[in-house]
Amino acid sequence: MSRWLKALPPTLALAALSIFATSCGSGGSAQARFVNTIPNTAVYGNALDVEVNGTKKFGPVTFPNASASTYTSVASGNDTILGLQTGTTTQVFSDTTNLSSGKQYTLVATGTASGSGGFVALLSISDINTAPAAGNVEFRVINASPSSLSAVDVYIEAEPFTGNLTSPAISALAYTQASSYATIPWNSGGGGWVVFVTPAGSTTPIFSQTFNFGGQTTTAIRTLVLTDVQGGGAMNQAFLELNDLN
Repeated sequence: MSRWLKALPPTLALAALSIFATSCGSGGSAQARFVNTIPNTAVYGNALDVEVNGTKKFGPVTFPNASASTYTSVASGNDTILGLQTGTTTQVFSDTTNLSSGKQYTLVATGTASGSGGFVALLSISDINTAPAAGNVEFRVINASPSSLSAVDVYIEAEPFTGNLTSPAISALAYTQASSYATIPWNSGGGGWVVFVTPAGSTTPIFSQTFNFGGQTTTAIRTLVLTDVQGGGAMNQAFLELNDLN
């Protein structure tokens, strides 16, 4: 033990030693998955290899797709994320993000790839995959559609649905933002849910999509990602679905 620790009272010395050990220990690891929503695929050949601090962790990840719904161990702390055209050293984007040890993240690349402005945004979204109470499911939405322009509302209605849209489950979700988790009772009729996307403040659907998962005694979580069509310029008329918990 160092001389300055010996000079401290026992209680303070123990606390200082704990801090010292923590600072000198390894940073641990986080868990991450990668989602490619960069629509101008002609620039990078439709797929990305993704390095974290110089080591390839994901790839090839096509558009619009995810590395997997499961997670990969990555270093915690301040990480450099590099996206490369698959099978080459041609850089598509580079960014940094800070990941906390022991936590799970969804990393989303969106925007426009190099060669057409180079405006790629890397979203680092913290995931909470704690199971809801039995008989409930959870939905979360990530807006990674550059063509969404203004924000969107998301309605989640039990199927069969024949009424009017009245109260969004997720309101005013802007581009590059992730919603909180919306907890929904399992549809005891067995038909699942229809999810409507509308312009914020409107009940006119941009599109709708049906999902059916979970059960009366089980729990499940889904992350739904809004993307553009290939080439960009319009919102894709279907979500990219990530299976967080089944």
